[in-house]
Amino acid sequence: MRVGAYKGYVISVFLRDEHCPPHVHVRGKAWDARFRFSFLDGQVELWDVDPERRRPPTAVLEGIRKAIMQRHYLARARRIWWERLRTVCLANHSWDWEADEVLPGLIIQRGVYVIAHARHDVVGQKTILNLVRAPGFVEIDL
Repeated sequence: MRVGAYKGYVISVFLRDEHCPPHVHVRGKAWDARFRFSFLDGQVELWDVDPERRRPPTAVLEGIRKAIMQRHYLARARRIWWERLRTVCLANHSWDWEADEVLPGLIIQRGVYVIAHARHDVVGQKTILNLVRAPGFVEIDL
């Protein structure tokens, strides 16, 4: 599903056989690139280019990355991912209550809680984490 475009390159979320982490696809004439995004912050990073030998100039990839980081494109990518795939890809991770951050993996220690369920609030532009045995839930403003 189309998210947007940058200088003729179409930015899309594929809906069939998709997998975590959240990402978008961009196709060039002789290459495909994937860019990861998050339901925790506004960062976007280049994940990979295939085939690597046909990699476009760094300036092109950086321009695409910055385009995806625009608030409206990132909000659309998150909405499509959430509405179609029903995941924010935070299952089997933990939340450090003191540091206010997600930690990879299931961690059992004081102040760290397993993420039982996470969802995206499209209207409020938030990620909501429900935690196992935590004193409350977590809302992350995007």
